[in-house]
Amino acid sequence: MKSLSEQLGGLVYSTDQGNMCPQCSKPIKECQCSANAEQQRISQLDGIVRISRETKGRKGKGVTLVKGLALNDQELKSLAKIMKQKCGTGGAVKDAVIEIQGDQRQLLKTFLEQRKYTVKLAGG
Repeated sequence: MKSLSEQLGGLVYSTDQGNMCPQCSKPIKECQCSANAEQQRISQLDGIVRISRETKGRKGKGVTLVKGLALNDQELKSLAKIMKQKCGTGGAVKDAVIEIQGDQRQLLKTFLEQRKYTVKLAGG
């Protein structure tokens, strides 16, 4: 039978350093795994920004999703802020996807094309 530390895969939390990364076993502040994962995510993109509308899981309220931007998390947040101001609505950034409230597809398509992105309207 495995010991508890073997079952958990090493140190999970330390009062000295806080949360530990489960992959590299370093403190979260010193972890390089998330930076590598972000670089891999960006390198796998095809250069086309896809804009779609979705209502699933939102009690019928529609949101516009912007996927495929080859930007890091900080740049995504600042671009999302500009987009929200342009549309006059709220929104969020979740898992490298910008969510803007309402059906803003045409407005965002024009906005991104002005910034030299290749844009496609996806979905129905």
